[in-house]
Amino acid sequence: MTITTGLQLSSLITPEGELRLSLDDVAIPAPRADQVVVRIEASPLNPSDLGLLLGPADLSTVKAGGTADRPTVTASVPTAILPSLQARLGEAMAVGNEGAGVVVDAGDDAKHLIGRTVALLGGSMYSQYRVMRASDALVLPDGTTAAQGASCFVNPLTALAMVETMRAEGHTALVHTAAASNLGQMLNRICIADGVSLVNIVRSEAQAKILTDIGAKYVVDSTAPDFRAKLVDALMETGATLAFDAVGGGPLAGQIIAAMEVAATRKMTEYSRYGSTTHKQVYIYGILDVRPTEIGRNTGMAWGIGGFLLTYFLMKAGPEVSQRMRARVAAELTTTFASHYTSEISLAEALQPDILAAYAKKATGEKFLINPSKGLSQS
Repeated sequence: MTITTGLQLSSLITPEGELRLSLDDVAIPAPRADQVVVRIEASPLNPSDLGLLLGPADLSTVKAGGTADRPTVTASVPTAILPSLQARLGEAMAVGNEGAGVVVDAGDDAKHLIGRTVALLGGSMYSQYRVMRASDALVLPDGTTAAQGASCFVNPLTALAMVETMRAEGHTALVHTAAASNLGQMLNRICIADGVSLVNIVRSEAQAKILTDIGAKYVVDSTAPDFRAKLVDALMETGATLAFDAVGGGPLAGQIIAAMEVAATRKMTEYSRYGSTTHKQVYIYGILDVRPTEIGRNTGMAWGIGGFLLTYFLMKAGPEVSQRMRARVAAELTTTFASHYTSEISLAEALQPDILAAYAKKATGEKFLINPSKGLSQS
């Protein structure tokens, strides 16, 4: 099957401060001997994708344009932010970190993969077709759908990387914020299976119920009046000294470190004006709150805060750890790492303002899946 062109969702920010989203025709090169051409049938809208797709645009200024088949979206970007975006200004950027679909063409060394459903990581997945090295395609078990395999990488590998980091850095338990998310539910299933204590921080009783229903033991609501006391109690019981924070801005990261310090000092047998010697670490991996991160002075002296990105973790961990993690994801794809979507949309539907506003909210329990092949002949 020879494919020469396909549609791709692109995001561009002009030097004048306008976000432009469009569907563009792109050339599909003939596969080299070691490459496959995949018809993408499912790609999730993760928060990391939204960061590139929408950038820092003011979504109250969204305007629709184009045609039904080739819609466009424009929105204003605050001029004060433009200096930090210099590297991407004027460049149309393809979006979509991961996805899955069917191999429709392949080079001579990969012909055996034609017709197989595979999962991919590598960007540009909000596209009708994607050319990749066959070695980079994760062949899914027979009977697995593209939708089931669409979220094979970002959330599953990030959740596994959190546990790997805990062990590598000498911690014994974890704290996770925005914990009722798709990733958070995966992390709970991993920790339950592996016997790791996990303290979940959520923002409502409804989110807490999502986690307790799947077996989570420690769940604290950051909006409750007794949040800090309950958090300290959970940290005392679990001994957690490592947190992964998806919120990023505001006081939450500082509150976690402070609570860890309270738990640590309660276990001290001698007083020290410098606080405990227990190292407490928070890694920020999301920006649900775009405000500055606030750290108080009630943290003791042994603490750290930093960023966490899956790509950097995998580079540091090496191929053996990466392959072991990928193998576990493939084996537990419909159990531990199952993802559930509330809406499946086409590329054109992704640029409808009402739909865009819905997935931009990043609401718990509302996960969108883009199917670039929706409405196309599947020949």
